[in-house]
Amino acid sequence: MEIKIVTTFVVCIVLLAVILFVACRPKKDDRLFPIEVKGQMGYIDKTGKVVIEPQFDNAELEWFSEELAGVMIGDKLDTGKVNQYGRVASKYTKWGYINGKGEIVIKAQFDDGGKFSEGLALVKVGDKYGYIDKTGKTVIEPQFDAAGGNFSDGLAYMNIGGKFGYIDKTGNIAIKPQFDDGWSFSEGLAIVKIDGKGGFIDKTGKTVIELQYEDIGEFSDGLALVKIGDKYGYIDKTGKTAIAPQFDDAWVFSEGLALVKIGTKHGYIDQTGKIVINLQFDIPGGNFSEGLAYIKIDGKFGFIDKTGKIVIKPQYDHIGEFSEGGLARMGMNRDVKVGGVRFGYINKSGKMVWMEPE
Repeated sequence: MEIKIVTTFVVCIVLLAVILFVACRPKKDDRLFPIEVKGQMGYIDKTGKVVIEPQFDNAELEWFSEELAGVMIGDKLDTGKVNQYGRVASKYTKWGYINGKGEIVIKAQFDDGGKFSEGLALVKVGDKYGYIDKTGKTVIEPQFDAAGGNFSDGLAYMNIGGKFGYIDKTGNIAIKPQFDDGWSFSEGLAIVKIDGKGGFIDKTGKTVIELQYEDIGEFSDGLALVKIGDKYGYIDKTGKTAIAPQFDDAWVFSEGLALVKIGTKHGYIDQTGKIVINLQFDIPGGNFSEGLAYIKIDGKFGFIDKTGKIVIKPQYDHIGEFSEGGLARMGMNRDVKVGGVRFGYINKSGKMVWMEPE
């Protein structure tokens, strides 16, 4: 009996150690960031190492979503024309999807492609839109005349016959088309508009906040931006005023703070409406992401932290928000004689990790 107890005890200790090891082991960060070199798109990791060589024909950079990224691939047929990068232009291109190794996992076959969200991606075949899953299988046949939204909370908005409604993941209409405009669901509610007035519906299509606002933002951090008269404030999910309308302009909350404007100056408030970063910036900044927000001073962009302290001095001509993984895309204007912008990435310490070749 004692031997059995001791053996059981030892087994439990070993299992506990394994569980703790797996739980505490640092999670591998394999996020990738799109780059463009001479008109071809590729990807780097957060250290700036090129992990997928520039080779895709995307007109705009595409980020990975749910481990896949949409890419454009030319058919390689010679058009007899040479583009601005000195490459022979393909006759046409099609959309497909790659994994983090750069392998094509869904062959290029679509006339347009969106990002994956909740396991599905919007694609265009001919002049119709539908949805595919991550194996490339069509799950909602291309049948819609206009592009719809990404799936969120199990629903996606769709324009059908000039009115917006919502479909579920089988393609069935969950909320009948009846709105002049519609947004994706966020925190369980979606913005809809009729005759220029916006409000919120729930996933059953029930109006939970009356359509009464001329300008409105989605729910984020439990609050939604609304315009009442000529001032902006915030409401909660019951429609009750949480922060009184008092701002000349305002933006949605992100990481607990929101950018606001009074007069000609911009600053940031918390979820109680208290100004936590003084109104001091002439140009609107960005939302907080990864703990930092970009600001513009004397024509150059830099970053502040949540105390308002400048942590990356203003020095860039173009800037983007920090994305998950800790990099922000920045750009510097080239010499006037050359023209254009040279883009790169910085990390949260302001170190340049990758720069587009000259």
